[in-house]
Amino acid sequence: MNNKISVILPTYNEEKAIAKVLDDVSRVMLENKYDFEIIVVDDASTDKTLEIAKKKDVRTIEHVVNRGVGAARKTGIFNAQGDIILMLDVDGTYPVSSIPDLLKYMPQYDQVVGARISEQGTFRFIRQPVKWILFRLASYLAKTDIPDLNSGLRAFRRDVALRYIHLIPNGFSCVSTITLIFLCNGFSIKFVPIEYFKRIGKSKFKMFLGTKDVLFTILRVTMCFNPLRILAPLSALLFSMGVIKAVYNVWFSSSKSMSVLDGLILSIAINILILGLLADLIVTHQRIKD
Repeated sequence: MNNKISVILPTYNEEKAIAKVLDDVSRVMLENKYDFEIIVVDDASTDKTLEIAKKKDVRTIEHVVNRGVGAARKTGIFNAQGDIILMLDVDGTYPVSSIPDLLKYMPQYDQVVGARISEQGTFRFIRQPVKWILFRLASYLAKTDIPDLNSGLRAFRRDVALRYIHLIPNGFSCVSTITLIFLCNGFSIKFVPIEYFKRIGKSKFKMFLGTKDVLFTILRVTMCFNPLRILAPLSALLFSMGVIKAVYNVWFSSSKSMSVLDGLILSIAINILILGLLADLIVTHQRIKD
């Protein structure tokens, strides 16, 4: 690979794991003779994370206030010098040894995602079914099978990420957004199975808020790039309900006629479809301009 690789490592209170992760990343990149840089973006850690990073042969960027892991990733993308961004969580959960398995598919793919084959996070009995539902919803909306929507280990083209960086949120759902942005805009993605380990240190992920953010991210990104995928089924559902209710009132109720509510439901369904068609026209026009 001739492209320069910028390894972006967002950190927040990871003093127990960062030294080993940095050493492992440096070793793997050197052994494979990549042209690379390592950028640690510290999101206002209150422990020795930044101090440890500064002792290593890496670039460090510091947020003076805590802005979120997504903000740290965006700061890294803005400041990167490489054509390819490699992202990795600094908590010991992702196998650094799998980095060459991802990078061998670059740059023929626009993004390569390390798809985790196991779940090692907290609240596994809740997270697994919730993630399955979210992944299936995202796969339907993006019209692509997505085995891992929010993996923290991935490589992608920096120029593509910069085009849509204003859509990437500051929180945990940033990686889900990156996946969906590439898929919804027709860029190629390769999913590579990887191991996944128990994290070192305490997790910052909040189950309810994190799940809510990912759900809203799926809906928001889909509405930005493929609104009919959401609005057309919603319109069809309401229209079917309106027709069924109208038929019941005409044939089986004492009034033998459509009610005002029947007409209202059908009208809302038709308006949602029209809104979806207009939104799709705007999205298509914007793509032609770009």
